[in-house]
Amino acid sequence: MDGYRDIVRAALQEDIGHGDLTTLATVPEDARCAVRIVAREPGVMSGVGLARTVFDETATDVAQWKSITDGDSFAEGDVVVSFKGLTRGALTGERVALNFLQRLCGVATITRRFADALEGTSANVCDTRKTTPLLRSFEKNAVLHGGGSNHRFGLSDAILVKENHVAAAGSVRNAIEQARAYAGHTTKVEVEVENLDQLEEALAASPDIIMLDNMDTDMIRAAVAKRGSASVILEASGNMTLERARQAALAGVDYVSVGALTHSVKAIDLSMLIEPNHD
Repeated sequence: MDGYRDIVRAALQEDIGHGDLTTLATVPEDARCAVRIVAREPGVMSGVGLARTVFDETATDVAQWKSITDGDSFAEGDVVVSFKGLTRGALTGERVALNFLQRLCGVATITRRFADALEGTSANVCDTRKTTPLLRSFEKNAVLHGGGSNHRFGLSDAILVKENHVAAAGSVRNAIEQARAYAGHTTKVEVEVENLDQLEEALAASPDIIMLDNMDTDMIRAAVAKRGSASVILEASGNMTLERARQAALAGVDYVSVGALTHSVKAIDLSMLIEPNHD
């Protein structure tokens, strides 16, 4: 929780600096208002707790807080958050609260679209580490709110051998064997492969997960056939669109990882409106 508030406080300090000059100049100290945050387009909610923390940190004296729940869908025109409080605090926190909400709702919304695209298959959509610095935990939670799943949180969670590690180790098999020797049996080992020859080399070394990087659907289908009855998990990745993700899932992979869930997400349009002089 301390880290949670630290992020909010840093964001507020960035925006407020030495004071919200406009609000201080135009709003009486004791003025109160009713606040509504309204959706200007449909989406999926994420970030309610962050928004509430923003207004708590700006001394809004929040009362009668109501919001939809993280993971809930909303339509254009829906009131997703409402409360009453001090007008100065509400206006000072407005932009930071909306920035968090709009981005995290964007992550949850695009994730829901990918999850819907994979419906009826046995595959799940998952995220990557291509997140906004210092906002990873919030963005990965937003992926969960959208119906996706999380890949490793950070470098210490699992081993993921990528092309540069393979180059440094000399081969796919060398890299996997070195990873196994270093990590022991309690840490999962994943390896990225770019073609079927590398796949066969990886299968011979028995990693836990094999990432099929930038393979077309026919190659993914062939990779699934080569896996056969082996217990290794197959993950498809690389420039995934909704259509490509579904085709990869139908070809038989277990996961489709999508960097775009977090690295190039479109923020959802939300607006905050106030009605003054409410007790």
